[in-house]
Amino acid sequence: MDESDTAAILPGDVLSATSTGDQMSNSVGRKDEPDVPTTGSVRPPFTCSLPVSVEPVLFLSMFSLALQAPLSTQYLWDRISEDLGYNGTKRSECSNGSVTPDPLQKEVETLTAHWNLYISLGGFSVGLLVVPFLGSWSDLAGRRPVLILPNLGLALQAVVYLVVMYLKLPVVYFLVGRVLSGLSGDFNAILAGCFAYVADTSDRRSRTFRVAVLEACLGLSGMLASIIGGQWRRAQGYINPFWLVLATNLAAALYAYLFVRESVLPDPSTKLLTTRHHKAVWHLYSTGGSSSEGGGRFHRCKLWLYTLCFFLVVTVHFGSRELYVLYELSSPLCWGPALIGYGSAAQHLAYLSSLLGLKIMQRCLEDSWVALVGLASNITGLVVFTVADTTQLMFTGYGLCFLFMAATPVLRSKLSKLVDPSEQGTLFASVACVESLCFLVGSGVFNSLYPATLHFMKGFPFLFAAIILFIPAGIIGTLQCLDQRRDHRESTTS
Repeated sequence: MDESDTAAILPGDVLSATSTGDQMSNSVGRKDEPDVPTTGSVRPPFTCSLPVSVEPVLFLSMFSLALQAPLSTQYLWDRISEDLGYNGTKRSECSNGSVTPDPLQKEVETLTAHWNLYISLGGFSVGLLVVPFLGSWSDLAGRRPVLILPNLGLALQAVVYLVVMYLKLPVVYFLVGRVLSGLSGDFNAILAGCFAYVADTSDRRSRTFRVAVLEACLGLSGMLASIIGGQWRRAQGYINPFWLVLATNLAAALYAYLFVRESVLPDPSTKLLTTRHHKAVWHLYSTGGSSSEGGGRFHRCKLWLYTLCFFLVVTVHFGSRELYVLYELSSPLCWGPALIGYGSAAQHLAYLSSLLGLKIMQRCLEDSWVALVGLASNITGLVVFTVADTTQLMFTGYGLCFLFMAATPVLRSKLSKLVDPSEQGTLFASVACVESLCFLVGSGVFNSLYPATLHFMKGFPFLFAAIILFIPAGIIGTLQCLDQRRDHRESTTS
């Protein structure tokens, strides 16, 4: 069934059982359908009068993740330093290079980086298997379980981290907590559930903006957590901030249980542990999904091409973001904590400016052209970062990137519109796994490229990132031109 045949619903409306229920069991209801009695698994105990649905869930989950990530790295640094007997501190000021590096500090840095890698890979490898299960399962069993279970898993991870800190257990137990979180789907399952929920409860016209609102939630919660986490850790250490991490995850799960209404009609006979869910992911990308009847090959190509665009754009975002602080700390910028904080705030404010710009541009431009404007903003900012040798020039780059987040919500929306309503969970679970892969690839490539190119061009990784972004820009522009030509041909023949 084509997605345009169904109207959007307000968050929380549920499809009632009608004579056509067998054909539309995983679609969303219509705005004009009255509420009907539903089971307790569909309707939450309370209703929320605010015009929000899953945005608070994503905000709280991202807040806890952004709060704990730098704190856990710093804790690993301190614990490994204590175990090795290293009493120095990590230098953050500019150095003239005449000071002999401490070999013990280098060992601490190496071990900290390795443990960070082990912990990230542990969560990623487990989540790569679990998230497709949960995403495809949510298409049949409902979205609410996929919003609740991963938050409980993240809360369990926070409990393990707290036990390690209180008892000063070996840092290998951090890996145990990360794997336990991965078994519940981790943050990627929450991403998949939230974006699939928005796809369920929005029409084709409003979907891009609704997705952009979720993207803005990610940026704002990350900025708030970064500000709070650093100050709190300096004032009270690690343990109290991790209690907030635990409380935030529990609050997200509780909100999803109490206030988020189901957006699909659950099938009580659906099983979680079955190969059917992984087969659904294979079917989606091998055939183009259930909605590709009649033009399957071109439809499938578009699905793969937009996924490739998403991979490249997000890899550049993750990879370049990890270099900003390192670039600003060293010569010739030599920024201190205050300027670095302002730069981070400017970067996160771009989430809001991108949201506003997207809303304005949608009045006169197609989504694809909005994405190209966002990519152009990102490219020009990266080119300026390449040659930035003064504070003014660096902030000019941040200013030029004010629309850099306009491309990713468009790509998510494009992918969502290519698949059937009954495949939204499967799609966004796949996209969430791609996003995790983007983090690993971006971190590995750009952190390796930066030291390798220092001898001839310090800002070369930013130039490399700008060049990479021309690939998705070309793909998006070409597909949009092909779609317009096809629409024009169909209108003239009819």
